[in-house]
Amino acid sequence: DRAVSFLENSAPDFHHDIKSNLEIWDKLVILHKGQPVAIDGSVFSGISRIQLLHILHEHCRRRGVELQFETRLTDPAIFSDCDLIVGADGVSSLVRQRYSAFFQPSLELRSNKYIWYGTPRLFDALSLIFCENQDGVFVAHAYRYNQTTSAFIVECDAATWKKAGFASMSDTESRTYCEKVFEKDLHGHPLLSNKSIWINFAVVRNRHWRHDNVVLIGDALRTVHFSIGSGTRTAFEDAIALAGAFERHGEDVHAALQRFENIRKPSADQLLEVAQKSVAWYENMRCLMHLHPIAFAYDYMMRGGKVDRESLRRKAPKFIAAYEAYAGPARKDRHSAIK
Repeated sequence: DRAVSFLENSAPDFHHDIKSNLEIWDKLVILHKGQPVAIDGSVFSGISRIQLLHILHEHCRRRGVELQFETRLTDPAIFSDCDLIVGADGVSSLVRQRYSAFFQPSLELRSNKYIWYGTPRLFDALSLIFCENQDGVFVAHAYRYNQTTSAFIVECDAATWKKAGFASMSDTESRTYCEKVFEKDLHGHPLLSNKSIWINFAVVRNRHWRHDNVVLIGDALRTVHFSIGSGTRTAFEDAIALAGAFERHGEDVHAALQRFENIRKPSADQLLEVAQKSVAWYENMRCLMHLHPIAFAYDYMMRGGKVDRESLRRKAPKFIAAYEAYAGPARKDRHSAIK
């Protein structure tokens, strides 16, 4: 529940409905060289995207929001007579593109490839499964998001993707290959594809957050890598802060948008710094595959550069005890080997 507790004050009924549909786990498991390493002290949660959308639609209707589906927006300028235009239209934001001269966006495709599958295998923890084969290094990000299905995101570096020959594979061939890579971890369950394709993570940034009465939020504004699991939360926090800014400034749109940016930008910048380091860690994970599983897990936990051993000890005492039993308590602390 901690993952959505920030919703409770601003939208208690919405918070209740989200909380009622969450899948919650109380640990992270890192599987390396076939050995699971449990990281205690963290609570993670997930929800089906379809279920989340249904809940959002219902709460919009309750508040008189007019929802339009199967309607393609070609030019946001049709809303020019509105008091406020909120571009919450994702990575490929049309609003951002339309006003790009003012927002001055940048888009960088990172080198790793990933593909989003599902599986009927139900994981009882947020699981990171690292493995190697003749083509290179893979990691699966796996977590249960409802009572019948888990997400199973397969990621690899560019060299592995090229050597495996994914570029010329069909959807079925790609899925079958990944099933073989993670055969032991899937416990006989298949991977489920929903027009799944290999893509590169797009890092979206904008020099300016607002222009006149137009503002960007969520992935349209900046993307947060899925490895730190904060993208949806960040979008909700943006929306809450934007609403709060208008509660403070009323019809003064420019003052409200300035307040929104002042409130959100410092924390957003910190989160993006951690996310960038996490991306770099995954892009260089093959350099760490030789490590003992416990040392590997420790390096993973240090990857963001914001945690030292003592703070991790307070959060995950059982894991640190296991790490010190392996490495020794006097061993010099360090941040991740990946910079």
